[in-house]
Amino acid sequence: MMSQRRGIHLDQSELLCKKGCGYYGNTAWQGLCSKCWREEYQREKQQIQEDWALAERLQREEEEAYASRHQRAQSQPTTTFNKFEERKTKEKSSKVNTVTKFFTPSTKTPPKKDSTPLDAQSSPSPSSSATRHSSGDSDHATREFIDFLKPLKSGKEIFKQCRAFTESMVYKRDLGADELSECVQDFYQSLSERLHTQFKGSTDHVESIMDEVEKYMMTRLYKEVFCPETTDDEKKDLAIQKRVRALHWVTIEMLCVPVDEEIPEVSDSVVKAITDVIEMDSKHVPKEKLACITRCSKHIFNAIKVSKKEAASADDFLPTLIYIVLKANPPRLQSNIQYITRFCNPSRLMTGEDGYYFTNLCCAVAFIEKLDGQSLNMSSEEFELYMSGQAPPLWPQVTGASSCSPGSTALSQVHQRLDLLTGLGERQERVMVKARQLESDLIDWTDEVDQKVQSVLENFPPQTQNPAAGTDDGTTSAASSAIDSENVENELLPPPLQPQVFAG
Repeated sequence: MMSQRRGIHLDQSELLCKKGCGYYGNTAWQGLCSKCWREEYQREKQQIQEDWALAERLQREEEEAYASRHQRAQSQPTTTFNKFEERKTKEKSSKVNTVTKFFTPSTKTPPKKDSTPLDAQSSPSPSSSATRHSSGDSDHATREFIDFLKPLKSGKEIFKQCRAFTESMVYKRDLGADELSECVQDFYQSLSERLHTQFKGSTDHVESIMDEVEKYMMTRLYKEVFCPETTDDEKKDLAIQKRVRALHWVTIEMLCVPVDEEIPEVSDSVVKAITDVIEMDSKHVPKEKLACITRCSKHIFNAIKVSKKEAASADDFLPTLIYIVLKANPPRLQSNIQYITRFCNPSRLMTGEDGYYFTNLCCAVAFIEKLDGQSLNMSSEEFELYMSGQAPPLWPQVTGASSCSPGSTALSQVHQRLDLLTGLGERQERVMVKARQLESDLIDWTDEVDQKVQSVLENFPPQTQNPAAGTDDGTTSAASSAIDSENVENELLPPPLQPQVFAG
């Protein structure tokens, strides 16, 4: 029976870039890697610039045409026609300016209240504990970055460039998330190229410097670029949390997860994996968030290895990761994924174990969003019953030697209590139905008795005694009735107590 279960399968080629460059792709980049996505973005940006240049040329030609018409109109003596042509020229000029503004990039100047550098904005405020905490993290990251750069000859110049860039980003807070990401990624690329030129043949050293650059910059820019108001990241967070809560009934058997949580070591690994994926939201640096995902994934591989007593495969890993995400329901999951995608060092996402595990997490989230009955080897009708809450969850049955552990015993007792409550609810419903039926039958029986009594009284009226049977004035009959009544009372009453005389 288990061999007929479809399970969850993901070909490893689906994790790679759709352009076949060999790097890991990402759903946020439409299946492309960071490099190919930037090339596509630059191509689209260049196309926009070409369209803008074309619009400018058309604008100049149109202005020259209207200027020549205006000069010819001025040579005519009719004042009314001159005023009409002047008004027409103003209207056309207004339309041309509108087209120009549409194709011209935004050059907004920051308001005066936002012209303060980033350091001043993140300075401690006695009225905001969150601001004090953010400023403390920023100061600590700055000191660590300076200490790291001290041994380098060009350390001072690197720090100067990074500090200037982070301070300039405060003026770009009105930009969209993609524009902010583009600015950061351009800075990463330009700095990395200069470092590769300076440290020839030392790629590891350049990567370590870029890691510290990312840590310094993202700690300072975290409040500005994480879940910006110009995006719908928060809406996506609420949607995925609601979706995960609705799927609380999904069991480990439905996902074909090869993990036995009754083994203490496996259960401990599952708890650690859940903790790591939840802890991801507390980190501010993309690299640190990726580290949480990597630790979570390694705990998953360990749980599978202990359960199967053999090395885990990719087909085992993805269903287990989906199960962990469903059990953890991490906070701000979509915002964290988008933050890593936009502002992480691109080389870390394109290759290595961090990139592999992150791509799998994106696939797991996409799978949860599209989860249906076929994915869980059940009919669509049954799936909808579980989603609507009309069908009770299928709790796992704990039997055999595995039920000896305290955790399994407590879980089994909880399931038994829930099953008992469900049975009591059904029995109470049956009792209420029978009670209402009994009440209806009793009312019908009472009405039926009243009708029969009324019918008898109508058919057989009570007989009255003939007054002529007694004396003419009825004295004898009344006296006889009084005597009979008194005799009946005497028979019913107990004999009177007799007084007792005691001898003196």
